[in-house]
Amino acid sequence: MPLLLTEADVRTILTMPLALNAVEESFRGIASGSVLVQPRRRLNIPGKSYLHYMAAGDSASGYMGLKIYTSSRHGLRFLIPLFDVRSGDLLALIEADYLGQVRTGAASGTATKFLARQDAHVVGMIGTGSQARTQLEAVALVRSIEKIMAYGRDTQRREDFAKEITARLKIPVEAVGSAESAVREADIVITATTSSEPVVKGAWLKAGTHVNAIGANFPQKRELDDGAIALAELIVVDSREQAKMEAGDLIHGFGNDTSRWDRVHELAEIVASKVAERTSAGQVTIFKSSGIASEDIAVAVPIYQIARQRQIGKEVEMWPAEPRPALGRRT
Repeated sequence: MPLLLTEADVRTILTMPLALNAVEESFRGIASGSVLVQPRRRLNIPGKSYLHYMAAGDSASGYMGLKIYTSSRHGLRFLIPLFDVRSGDLLALIEADYLGQVRTGAASGTATKFLARQDAHVVGMIGTGSQARTQLEAVALVRSIEKIMAYGRDTQRREDFAKEITARLKIPVEAVGSAESAVREADIVITATTSSEPVVKGAWLKAGTHVNAIGANFPQKRELDDGAIALAELIVVDSREQAKMEAGDLIHGFGNDTSRWDRVHELAEIVASKVAERTSAGQVTIFKSSGIASEDIAVAVPIYQIARQRQIGKEVEMWPAEPRPALGRRT
């Protein structure tokens, strides 16, 4: 019977080190061809809500699944149905809000591991929401961070955020009064906002900065201006196909010059050493994250396996045993 795992169940199991390992391995799977990914699609009911859905499967691990979620003025609701590749059986239904936050942080952590300078010690954080927390947690695991400068539009919220993250990560966090103040001194810049207009300008980026831009995943939205895109000598995405559909930073930054997409690399190519990482200390590098389904499924698998081992979750009776239609039969 499939296992139902709630948000509370996921939180008892999922750690950032687990997610970092799973996500990095998923990119190796993409590079080897064992992991297949279908980009996100969105169904919009005008004036009401969106249904978002994306899929991935791994022939090596034997799992495949979807991430399905809705967004409306009432909030977001995330679900991952996880299936067995061989039998097609539904193995689990996993509530995936926290899972999504952690896997997004893990993707940026993986990019930072391969793209940021080894001596990167200062982080500039733009945005102080839930995604910002997991971004910083992941980056702090792959680099020796000594200082974080955080900016968000709400003064009290950014002050509270600074105190919370200082206590949680044991790294000094300074709440600053502008995005520019957060970026100017940073070795690593992270943008995790809902902004439709750029929040980081290329003129603010010093030589050698690595940028993780994770907030804008609609073509009409962007967090980085044209100057930042032009300054980058290495631009990396989690999926080139999905980035062409969603990455407003690049869509606007490239404009009509579609040839610039030919110089955009996928993180899988970097992780698998098919494309060179940073080649000089002075390079500006950008990871434009859209968030792909293979990241979700990669993290969902160990959550499911650990839940079975620890007897966490609730089994749900579905599809009582009955003769199945033969493979290939039209349904």
